[in-house]
Amino acid sequence: MRKFMLTTCSAAALALLAGQAAAQSGDWSYSATFYLFGAETKNSVGTAFGTVESKLSFSDALDNLDLALMGAFEARNGRWSLLADYMLTDLSIPGGAVLGGAFSGTDFDARTQIFSGYAMYTVYEEPAASIDLAGGFRWFSTDNTLELFSGALPGRRVSVGDDWVDPVIGARVRFPIADRWSGTILADYGGFSSDSETWQALGTVNYEINQNWVIRGGWRYITFDHDISGRGFRFTQSGPILGATYRF
Repeated sequence: MRKFMLTTCSAAALALLAGQAAAQSGDWSYSATFYLFGAETKNSVGTAFGTVESKLSFSDALDNLDLALMGAFEARNGRWSLLADYMLTDLSIPGGAVLGGAFSGTDFDARTQIFSGYAMYTVYEEPAASIDLAGGFRWFSTDNTLELFSGALPGRRVSVGDDWVDPVIGARVRFPIADRWSGTILADYGGFSSDSETWQALGTVNYEINQNWVIRGGWRYITFDHDISGRGFRFTQSGPILGATYRF
């Protein structure tokens, strides 16, 4: 709860900062994006027997997906903008024999929530491109149950769960490609410590249907490396992304 309150307070502080800076810059404009992230998911969890790794392709994830919710929201005023992005996934990841046959198979149930919040400022703006610098945070919540099926050793169940907030810095580049077509590249890095580190890269090609609607497609990579109660935990997702943005 304390970390959730920290996240909420951080979001409020970012909103206040950008709101005050842009108060004299005119009206706010908004955009809401709903998207599908066709991610390959990789997990690794430290156990008393060693590190256990799991991998799930997007096609397999469709069969093992219990819940998914993904979306982003941006508010912009002059050179200032606020960007929020949220992902919720609930997956079951089966696996084969691990740790040299000590266990005959695994089943990894992973429920993850990722919320990224940024305050951005446009430092360069020309017809050929614009560049935004960003500062903010990323909240990650994970609740995992690792089932180790009996092999040379009796079966075990390992539960790993935590939530935390990492500060992040980043940049976004936007540029036109052709009539109605444009590109966007976003990259960030955070955590800044050996026991908590995160970064992501996102690139999309965008097509403007009309003044309000934009279709986006591209590729995303996001990763976390964090120690949970002395256990090493690593979470990575990468794959194509497809979404629709409504501007108002």
